[in-house]
Amino acid sequence: MREVDIVLERDDGMIAAIEVKASATVKASDFSGLRALAEACGDRFAFGVVLYDSTDVVPFGDRLAAAPLSSLWR
Repeated sequence: MREVDIVLERDDGMIAAIEVKASATVKASDFSGLRALAEACGDRFAFGVVLYDSTDVVPFGDRLAAAPLSSLWR
């Protein structure tokens, strides 16, 4: 079973998604829910992010990245 913590949809149908991890590291498997959503949404999928407990922004493929949770308060 795959899940995504937060899914946002604009009025034009574009989708963004957020996964939150209580970890200082991320791995490819942390993006499984986001990848499934991106596949299901096709061109409507704008971006997916895993928020995690570190300081680096790390790209994880097309329209996917890991970003520090602290970036929400900068």
